[in-house]
Amino acid sequence: MPDGSIDESDVIAHLLDAVDRGEPGALGELIESVYPELKRLAHFQMSREMHGHTLNTTAIVHEAFVRMASGDGKWKNRKHFLRAAATVMRHLLVDHARRKRAEKRGAGDVPLALDEERVGGDDDTLAVLALDNALTGIAEIDPRLVKIIECRYFAGLTVRETAEALDMAVRTVERDWQRAKGYLLEIMESDAY
Repeated sequence: MPDGSIDESDVIAHLLDAVDRGEPGALGELIESVYPELKRLAHFQMSREMHGHTLNTTAIVHEAFVRMASGDGKWKNRKHFLRAAATVMRHLLVDHARRKRAEKRGAGDVPLALDEERVGGDDDTLAVLALDNALTGIAEIDPRLVKIIECRYFAGLTVRETAEALDMAVRTVERDWQRAKGYLLEIMESDAY
């Protein structure tokens, strides 16, 4: 760059290469560099959850970091890394919803008499699980559509950013996004959650 400053995407690319080579501390530096974006992703996903959710954005970012640190760490670029982070965050929310639902069903404990004041609405839990089931169904039809949904819905990426993250043409992403929304709507409407 003309003023001698380093482009942020160049720093991220360098850190991704360092993580790929297994350099000590590289993943920590990468997370520090993209932490604000990871917080934005977590906030974006949490904004779709019901008020009073027991997880918060910081907990999701930190848990995502732990899971990603134990993974293979092979990310092609910044967008690919953020898409992977969004996927991990989605799985965290689904796992949390499953645990919450299991707890509401007693998690193997002896059933107690129904106390209506203790029974809260679990629409958020059911919606997260229904969405996860819908994505599983869509993956059987076309796995590429799930990647587009993760980028657009969970990571909040634009069509252009999604195309870049998935190495696809913008027009293809636009067309597949329409198909994906149609499948999601159809499956969610037919799912009696």
